[in-house]
Amino acid sequence: MVSTASRLAPYAQVKQHLKDGLASGRWAPGELMPSEAELVAAFGVSRMTVNRALRELQAEGLVLRTQGVGTFAAPLHRVSSTLTISDVHDEIVARGHRHQARVHLQRAERAGAALAAQLGLAEGAEVFHVLIVHLEDGLPLQCEDRYVNPAEAPAFLQADFTQHTPTHVLFESTSLWRAQFQVDAARPTAQEASLLGVAADEPCLVVVRRTFSRRAPITIARLVHPGRRYTLQGEFEP
Repeated sequence: MVSTASRLAPYAQVKQHLKDGLASGRWAPGELMPSEAELVAAFGVSRMTVNRALRELQAEGLVLRTQGVGTFAAPLHRVSSTLTISDVHDEIVARGHRHQARVHLQRAERAGAALAAQLGLAEGAEVFHVLIVHLEDGLPLQCEDRYVNPAEAPAFLQADFTQHTPTHVLFESTSLWRAQFQVDAARPTAQEASLLGVAADEPCLVVVRRTFSRRAPITIARLVHPGRRYTLQGEFEP
């Protein structure tokens, strides 16, 4: 019988037990791991609790799950990097610095064909558009050019983006289901260079991010950072 004496939440206890086993080689890559029923009995928790632990391990690339068959230890090549959707305000504050936002654009517009397709809308449909520069201790760190599907966030334009970032507003008002990322090293546009106070040929880190609810695309954002002021970091923990 596995002891559940821990400060961790029940699902986290199950998850940590399995992670520890994987790290120690208890289950070799491709080997069948304990079933949901076995884990329910061992930890005295619900099937929903066990399922959450397994889903999180699968999302981290540590296990493979096959419906009707079971859970298997993932081959090492299955481990993948993950980008987390974070709020630039929270990133800056976590470094002990001051965040400030300058709103250059906040309005409804008509979508052209390419943008409409990205947001799952008809050409000419209304979209919400914001252009904001985020500063860290007074220095421009990110130029955010964002379009939002009004059907997914009807009150988006009513927000005060000097007080709350678009990311925060969308986290609070939508049901995020999945996201797509594209990261490039590129030169800024003339407008972006002017807003960020950098040279037109300065290398920048450009992140294009699109998020979805279960119904439709929510938003597409182009996030441009001066390369010398910003580093994209990630972490993997077995």
